[in-house]
Amino acid sequence: MSIQTGQEIIEVGDLSFIKYIHAITIEEKVQEIADSIREDFHEKYPMFLVVMNGAFIYAADLIRKLDFPCELNFVRIKSYHGTESTGKIDIYMPPNIELKDRHLIIVEDIIDTGNTMAAFIPELESFLPTSVSLTSILVKPEAHKHDITTHYPGFVIPNKFVVGYGLDYDGMGRNLKDLYQLYQES
Repeated sequence: MSIQTGQEIIEVGDLSFIKYIHAITIEEKVQEIADSIREDFHEKYPMFLVVMNGAFIYAADLIRKLDFPCELNFVRIKSYHGTESTGKIDIYMPPNIELKDRHLIIVEDIIDTGNTMAAFIPELESFLPTSVSLTSILVKPEAHKHDITTHYPGFVIPNKFVVGYGLDYDGMGRNLKDLYQLYQES
């Protein structure tokens, strides 16, 4: 990655991205989401299911802002190749995880087509949890192909590809503290 002098444009792989949402704005939004989750779940010992790899930074920031007992598990759901959703969903859950009668909160990095959650939520519901909620730092309603409710949304963004804050382009860019949007010269 290299930064071009005088601009907030960076190179990630073979693509250029422009700074879109600053880290401080992200931190403020995460606090707002944490406050809402605290209000709803502070006495319910929820289980957070963090969708890897993209949501790990958001999940870490979110969990540290919660001051009540909760459980944390990691799931792996793969649906992307490069900048495009493949439409095929692979789900990997930890073995021996007890979901029955639990309040589950899925932590996701981005909800775009909704294909991932349209496959994952019914699978979770088959384990008879008390509730299933969804939080995502980014939501792209223009890209939705399914009716997915994000109970604790972060930023609603246009249907443009983004990297940073855990989101990647072919494995690169997750470590960026800000969010960057694909740059297209006019």
